Amino acid sequence: MPDTNDLKYSWNLSDIFKNTTEFENTKKETLNLLEKIQKFQGILCDSSDNLYKCYSLDEKALQNFEKLYAYGMLMYHSDMANQDGIKMYKEVEALSTKFSVATAFITPEITYADETKIREYIKEERFKNYRRDIKEILEKKKHVLSKEAENILANYSEIFSAPENTFDTMTNTEFKFGTLMNENGEEIELTDSTYSLYLKNKNINVRRQAFNLMYKKYSEFINTITEMYISNVKAKSTTAKLRKYNSSLESATENDDASIKVYNSLIEAVDENIETNYEFLKLKKKLLNLNEMHMYDLYVNPCEEGKDNITFEETKEEVLKALEILGEEYINKLKEAFDNNWIDVYAKPNKMGGAYSMGVYGVHPFVLTNFVNSKRDVSTIAHELGHSMHSYYSNKTQGIMDSNYTIMVAEVASTVNEILLSNYQIKHEKDNNKKAELIYELLEMVRATFFRQAMFAEFEKIVHEKIENGETLSSEDLNSIYYKLNQKYFGEDVFIDEEIKYEWARIPHFYSDFYVYKYSTGVSAAIAIATKILNKEPGFIDRYIEMLKQGCSKKSIDLLKMVDVDLESKETYCNTIEFYKKYIDELKKCYDL
Repeated sequence: MPDTNDLKYSWNLSDIFKNTTEFENTKKETLNLLEKIQKFQGILCDSSDNLYKCYSLDEKALQNFEKLYAYGMLMYHSDMANQDGIKMYKEVEALSTKFSVATAFITPEITYADETKIREYIKEERFKNYRRDIKEILEKKKHVLSKEAENILANYSEIFSAPENTFDTMTNTEFKFGTLMNENGEEIELTDSTYSLYLKNKNINVRRQAFNLMYKKYSEFINTITEMYISNVKAKSTTAKLRKYNSSLESATENDDASIKVYNSLIEAVDENIETNYEFLKLKKKLLNLNEMHMYDLYVNPCEEGKDNITFEETKEEVLKALEILGEEYINKLKEAFDNNWIDVYAKPNKMGGAYSMGVYGVHPFVLTNFVNSKRDVSTIAHELGHSMHSYYSNKTQGIMDSNYTIMVAEVASTVNEILLSNYQIKHEKDNNKKAELIYELLEMVRATFFRQAMFAEFEKIVHEKIENGETLSSEDLNSIYYKLNQKYFGEDVFIDEEIKYEWARIPHFYSDFYVYKYSTGVSAAIAIATKILNKEPGFIDRYIEMLKQGCSKKSIDLLKMVDVDLESKETYCNTIEFYKKYIDELKKCYDL
């Protein structure tokens, strides 16, 4: 067992700042830059010099701030009980607010300026690092209201967010779900965070108890939650109409660099090929040896081979072998990540849970994991390093204002790595049972990320359209819509328990309208890319790396077209379903079915 406190398994934050003195000096410099930026308020667009000088200062301040924020956050997440770390994190959070306040005038002044004049300014070569940002402001101009109206909306923003805030407070702090009896006869309290664990439990009574307790609580408050959700939908719809969008869906997709066609193509493709999901569910039922498969049975892994013990060194070797297909430069940079303290590896007392990758402009990305020697950890490392490599390439190639990739492509590189890893593991696994487990996990990832999120997306679309058409919806209406969607998506081999009609009420993503579809589009893009990589399509990897280098310098849809992925085409989603079908057949072969 390795020493988890060994420094080789921890971040080297001196890559950002050598010491706290350097941190403090950079903070002072940044505050000074913000003061200089504010001097351009009211005169920003009077000349191209003013606009250029302000953006130059903003660029430098942003570079500083990204390093400061990363240092403070990473220090804090390393040990969330350390008072120095807490203090530093609070300082950078405060600085974030100051940064927002100091630069808040830039967008409105460009918006309300003479557009012809601004477009002439940015033709100058010196604006090349700022051109995309300014153009984006001008493009959104048609959806910007008068200064007075914008001020009113800004003042009402807290009221508009009240439904979501109330939902979060109520469900996270006030809901008590009761206790269940675990497989050892022990009475255990059910919480929202442990619910998913109990649904994966091999004991059917544990699963059933957790399921019933969860939805009993939501059923008790379903009318209240309905009012909160409907109010949220109405707020989003009203704001969209005020901003001259035809619908809240159009507003959301345009702001995502996507389109309504992307959304509709996804739902239509799933609708036309839903039988493939039924096929997997039928197989799952057979493997679980159930006469009747309920909603609470869906998350049990029938192929699980028991606990595993994979070292971090073995993980490193496996990830590098699986991803070597991406080329020498990619692999050499991954080796640097493993060997040069980009990763804080092991779970420790007071360390932040979960996993993430954080790109730091002008330095390198940092990865947090809580490694516990499981197979899932291998996939997590590959996934987070996908984010890291995306950040590395975009930060290396683009100016800071064009370096941060958008939410539409954020999960593509990470999921590509997961798929390449899965393919490598399946291909090289000799034990048939272990191979079956790997295939099953890949299928479950697609089911949960593609089909389940598509169902959520369809629910949102139906509800928003009905409300925007003037319909009044009750809790019974929402329950009915959701229950029928479950019938449609799960088919006859799954018993659709009555309680599942309440599930919509516990999905927090519904308060960020039309967010979930991006999981489905992301995994579809990743599958398309990974398939081309594995097929060794000539020149494709070079094009893929080139896409990663673009940051947000191009619209998301156009970025993906660089690698022949068209999110507006149903074919993209049909190919995802074909991929799913292929591995269903592979799983059947493992059991001679």
